[in-house]
Amino acid sequence: MNTSIQIPSDFSSDSRVWIFQSNRKFGEQEELEINEQLYNFYVQWQTHGKDIKGWAKLFYHQFVVVVADETFSGVSGCSTDSMMRVIKSFERQYQVDLFDRLTITFLLEDRVEPLPMNQVKYALEKGYIETDTPLFNNLVATKAEFEEGWLTPLNKSWLWERIIKS
Repeated sequence: MNTSIQIPSDFSSDSRVWIFQSNRKFGEQEELEINEQLYNFYVQWQTHGKDIKGWAKLFYHQFVVVVADETFSGVSGCSTDSMMRVIKSFERQYQVDLFDRLTITFLLEDRVEPLPMNQVKYALEKGYIETDTPLFNNLVATKAEFEEGWLTPLNKSWLWERIIKS
């Protein structure tokens, strides 16, 4: 399932992607502030004194997406740490959790709908979601994976095997 949300075209398809999902939607003013802070971060992002070709943006009022094109310079531990400090600052500033990996988020009729992982099977059985309901696969690791599979039908996702085996 292709999403119309894309990373700038001048980034390599192998560019690294990190996705941080908020436990709540950000308001309009918060979104403006976050996107400005993300811009200020990535235009000065460096690794060992070399600029990183980076990009970042808030999507669906809830997902912080950070991208580094490593064909220009690799991302080191220190540069990853600097990114994590920015993400952690958002958590403090906006009182959100951006590291909850136990919530799965679906796109239902153009609405972002989070569900605790342990309730996905129940939601499927009760018809709240369908086998083809798109979920946000926050495990994508590259630009190509992001653009082709960030939004993916539940039955084609990493989660499907876990659901049918439980």
